[in-house]
Amino acid sequence: MAGSNTKTFTDGAFDSDVLKSSVPVLVDFWAEWCGPCRQMTPTIDTIATEYDGKASVGKLNVDDNSQTAARYNIRGIPTLLLFKNGQIVEQRVGAVGKSDVQKMLDAHV
Repeated sequence: MAGSNTKTFTDGAFDSDVLKSSVPVLVDFWAEWCGPCRQMTPTIDTIATEYDGKASVGKLNVDDNSQTAARYNIRGIPTLLLFKNGQIVEQRVGAVGKSDVQKMLDAHV
């Protein structure tokens, strides 16, 4: 499902993959049954390729990783959270365009 540069985040590895990352990390909280989430997939994959080496970009399936979704009070999907130094620095809820995602990242890379 994910592009070659798009990571898959899980409950078990979230702290090490996201919170302890040395680069900003964009996490797309999504689910298979969510239409707008599926529409975001090509955008997320493109961003992951364009920002490779500057930021880590990936997806977290809320159905398979409910602990992390609950930990960050994810109520609507898709939700994009941008983490830097273990803290949320940007957040978007709902499907957004590529330029909006780029603006989120450009402020922090």
